[in-house]
Amino acid sequence: METKVKTTVRSIFHCSLERAFKTPILCDVTRIHTGYGLMPKVTHCTEDEGWGQPGASKKVFVAKSMSQPGGWMSVDHVVERVENRHWKIRVDQFQSWMLSFTRFEGEWHTREVAPKTIEITYNYTMCANNPLWYPFNWLFTKTFWRIYMKRVVENVRKLTLEQAPYLYD
Repeated sequence: METKVKTTVRSIFHCSLERAFKTPILCDVTRIHTGYGLMPKVTHCTEDEGWGQPGASKKVFVAKSMSQPGGWMSVDHVVERVENRHWKIRVDQFQSWMLSFTRFEGEWHTREVAPKTIEITYNYTMCANNPLWYPFNWLFTKTFWRIYMKRVVENVRKLTLEQAPYLYD
């Protein structure tokens, strides 16, 4: 039986709609996923040809941490891209045990509320295959993962403000 826990973070970015939309997926992920507590920082990605287009995937590698041995950690997939509106991604193929999580489903929504004022809605649904772990999955997602998501949003905000180059199209 699969269980799911969803959490959401909202923010306002002061940049163009295009920049708010493209930055979290197309910029250097090592500057976005910089690690926090148990979450290791991303060091690099491979097999990323076509990244940013629906159906594309990439292998994600991380530094050693308290929870990860380092090296290849997972695979990211672009599930959906609706230009200047939203992304859907899936993270799976975890290379070490992750509280019985089988995949993460992420969504990044952008909405222009005024010129250079963009509302961001960032959702993550954590999917697991062991219902006995549901209380821990819920607690992890609603506390630690939500804090981590806020840090990711702030890292993306910084990249939008400095107009960091995109690594992908």
